[in-house]
Amino acid sequence: MYDYFYGVPSDQFSFYRIPKVLYTAPYFKSLSRDAKTLYGMLFDRMTLSAKNGWFDEKGRVFIIFPITEIMKIMGCANQKATRLLRELEWGFGLIERKWRGQGKPALIYVKNWLSSEYDQKSHFLNHENHDSRDVKITCQEVWKSYSNNNDSNNTEYHGLKLYKT
Repeated sequence: MYDYFYGVPSDQFSFYRIPKVLYTAPYFKSLSRDAKTLYGMLFDRMTLSAKNGWFDEKGRVFIIFPITEIMKIMGCANQKATRLLRELEWGFGLIERKWRGQGKPALIYVKNWLSSEYDQKSHFLNHENHDSRDVKITCQEVWKSYSNNNDSNNTEYHGLKLYKT
Protein backbone atom coordinates (compact mmCIF):
# COMPACT_ATOMS: atom_id res chain seq x y z
CA MET A 1 0.00 0.00 0.00
CA TYR A 2 1.13 3.54 -0.65
CA ASP A 3 2.20 5.89 2.12
CA TYR A 4 0.97 9.46 2.59
CA PHE A 5 2.84 12.60 1.64
CA TYR A 6 4.34 14.32 4.65
CA GLY A 7 5.29 17.82 3.60
CA VAL A 8 7.19 16.55 0.57
CA PRO A 9 6.89 19.02 -2.30
CA SER A 10 5.57 17.70 -5.58
CA ASP A 11 8.59 19.28 -7.33
CA GLN A 12 10.47 16.03 -6.89
CA PHE A 13 8.28 14.37 -9.54
CA SER A 14 8.06 14.89 -13.28
CA PHE A 15 4.68 15.81 -14.76
CA TYR A 16 3.21 16.29 -18.20
CA ARG A 17 1.68 19.72 -18.67
CA ILE A 18 -1.65 19.69 -20.43
CA PRO A 19 -3.09 23.15 -21.11
CA LYS A 20 -6.33 23.68 -19.18
CA VAL A 21 -7.91 25.24 -22.26
CA LEU A 22 -8.08 21.77 -23.81
CA TYR A 23 -10.56 20.86 -21.06
CA THR A 24 -12.35 24.18 -20.61
CA ALA A 25 -12.80 25.71 -24.07
CA PRO A 26 -15.91 24.62 -25.97
CA TYR A 27 -13.81 24.37 -29.15
CA PHE A 28 -11.80 21.47 -27.71
CA LYS A 29 -14.78 19.69 -26.13
CA SER A 30 -14.78 16.87 -28.66
CA LEU A 31 -10.99 16.35 -28.51
CA SER A 32 -10.55 12.92 -26.93
CA ARG A 33 -8.87 12.55 -23.54
CA ASP A 34 -6.16 10.37 -25.04
CA ALA A 35 -5.41 13.05 -27.65
CA LYS A 36 -5.21 15.67 -24.87
CA THR A 37 -2.79 13.45 -22.98
CA LEU A 38 -0.70 12.87 -26.10
CA TYR A 39 -0.62 16.63 -26.74
CA GLY A 40 0.80 17.09 -23.22
CA MET A 41 3.50 14.52 -24.00
CA LEU A 42 4.31 16.19 -27.32
CA PHE A 43 4.40 19.58 -25.60
CA ASP A 44 6.81 18.17 -23.02
CA ARG A 45 9.10 16.87 -25.76
CA MET A 46 8.89 20.21 -27.55
CA THR A 47 10.33 22.06 -24.54
CA LEU A 48 13.20 19.60 -24.42
CA SER A 49 13.81 20.00 -28.16
CA ALA A 50 13.93 23.78 -27.75
CA LYS A 51 16.53 23.43 -24.98
CA ASN A 52 18.58 21.14 -27.24
CA GLY A 53 18.39 23.56 -30.17
CA TRP A 54 16.22 21.44 -32.47
CA PHE A 55 15.03 24.19 -34.82
CA ASP A 56 14.27 24.02 -38.52
CA GLU A 57 15.43 26.51 -41.15
CA LYS A 58 12.51 28.83 -40.25
CA GLY A 59 13.38 28.81 -36.52
CA ARG A 60 10.46 26.55 -35.54
CA VAL A 61 10.98 23.93 -32.83
CA PHE A 62 10.37 20.35 -33.94
CA ILE A 63 10.31 17.02 -32.15
CA ILE A 64 10.92 13.46 -33.22
CA PHE A 65 8.47 11.09 -31.55
CA PRO A 66 8.13 7.85 -33.56
CA ILE A 67 4.84 5.97 -33.63
CA THR A 68 6.51 3.05 -31.86
CA GLU A 69 7.36 5.30 -28.89
CA ILE A 70 3.85 6.74 -28.80
CA MET A 71 2.47 3.20 -28.81
CA LYS A 72 4.73 2.22 -25.93
CA ILE A 73 4.11 5.25 -23.74
CA MET A 74 0.34 5.39 -24.42
CA GLY A 75 -0.06 1.61 -24.17
CA CYS A 76 -1.88 1.34 -27.48
CA ALA A 77 -1.61 -0.20 -30.94
CA ASN A 78 -0.46 1.40 -34.19
CA GLN A 79 -3.98 2.28 -35.34
CA LYS A 80 -4.85 4.17 -32.16
CA ALA A 81 -1.54 6.05 -32.04
CA THR A 82 -2.01 7.03 -35.68
CA ARG A 83 -5.63 8.05 -35.03
CA LEU A 84 -4.59 10.24 -32.08
CA LEU A 85 -1.96 12.01 -34.16
CA ARG A 86 -4.49 12.55 -36.95
CA GLU A 87 -7.01 13.89 -34.46
CA LEU A 88 -4.48 16.42 -33.18
CA GLU A 89 -3.30 17.32 -36.68
CA TRP A 90 -6.31 17.20 -38.98
CA GLY A 91 -9.14 17.53 -36.47
CA PHE A 92 -7.79 20.41 -34.41
CA GLY A 93 -4.59 21.69 -36.01
CA LEU A 94 -2.63 21.35 -32.76
CA ILE A 95 0.32 19.66 -34.47
CA GLU A 96 1.81 19.44 -37.93
CA ARG A 97 3.88 16.56 -39.24
CA LYS A 98 6.58 16.89 -41.88
CA TRP A 99 7.29 13.56 -43.56
CA ARG A 100 10.93 12.78 -44.27
CA GLY A 101 10.46 9.53 -46.18
CA GLN A 102 12.63 6.41 -46.33
CA GLY A 103 11.10 5.00 -43.14
CA LYS A 104 12.32 7.91 -41.02
CA PRO A 105 9.93 9.23 -38.37
CA ALA A 106 8.18 12.48 -39.20
CA LEU A 107 9.21 15.78 -37.68
CA ILE A 108 6.37 16.96 -35.47
CA TYR A 109 5.68 20.63 -34.87
CA VAL A 110 3.60 21.32 -31.76
CA LYS A 111 1.50 24.35 -32.60
CA ASN A 112 0.82 27.31 -30.35
CA TRP A 113 -2.95 27.40 -29.90
CA LEU A 114 -2.65 30.86 -28.31
CA SER A 115 -1.29 32.41 -31.51
CA SER A 116 -4.75 32.73 -33.11
CA GLU A 117 -8.40 32.52 -32.22
CA TYR A 118 -9.88 29.06 -32.36
CA ASP A 119 -11.07 28.22 -35.84
CA GLN A 120 -14.79 27.64 -35.39
CA LYS A 121 -15.23 25.81 -38.70
CA SER A 122 -16.23 22.19 -38.59
CA HIS A 123 -13.36 19.80 -39.05
CA PHE A 124 -13.80 16.24 -40.11
CA LEU A 125 -11.25 13.53 -39.52
CA ASN A 126 -11.13 10.68 -41.95
CA HIS A 127 -10.05 7.59 -40.08
CA GLU A 128 -10.01 3.93 -40.80
CA ASN A 129 -12.05 1.39 -38.93
CA HIS A 130 -9.79 -1.66 -38.59
CA ASP A 131 -12.39 -4.32 -38.11
CA SER A 132 -11.00 -7.09 -40.28
CA ARG A 133 -7.96 -9.33 -40.44
CA ASP A 134 -6.43 -7.38 -43.34
CA VAL A 135 -5.07 -4.26 -41.70
CA LYS A 136 -3.76 -1.54 -43.95
CA ILE A 137 -0.42 -0.23 -42.69
CA THR A 138 -1.16 3.27 -41.44
CA CYS A 139 2.33 4.64 -41.07
CA GLN A 140 5.72 4.02 -42.66
CA GLU A 141 7.36 3.97 -39.25
CA VAL A 142 5.69 0.71 -38.19
CA TRP A 143 5.66 -2.25 -40.54
CA LYS A 144 3.17 -4.51 -38.78
CA SER A 145 -0.08 -4.23 -36.87
CA TYR A 146 0.10 -4.98 -33.17
CA SER A 147 -2.59 -7.02 -31.48
CA ASN A 148 -3.98 -6.30 -28.05
CA ASN A 149 -3.28 -9.86 -26.84
CA ASN A 150 -6.37 -10.24 -24.68
CA ASP A 151 -9.08 -12.83 -24.24
CA SER A 152 -11.92 -10.40 -24.79
CA ASN A 153 -14.37 -11.21 -27.55
CA ASN A 154 -16.02 -7.79 -27.43
CA THR A 155 -15.39 -6.54 -30.96
CA GLU A 156 -18.09 -3.91 -31.09
CA TYR A 157 -16.67 -0.71 -32.60
CA HIS A 158 -17.41 2.51 -30.76
CA GLY A 159 -16.78 5.32 -33.23
CA LEU A 160 -15.21 8.58 -32.12
CA LYS A 161 -17.05 11.79 -32.94
CA LEU A 162 -14.31 14.11 -34.14
CA TYR A 163 -16.16 17.09 -35.51
CA LYS A 164 -17.28 20.27 -33.80
CA THR A 165 -20.98 20.99 -33.36
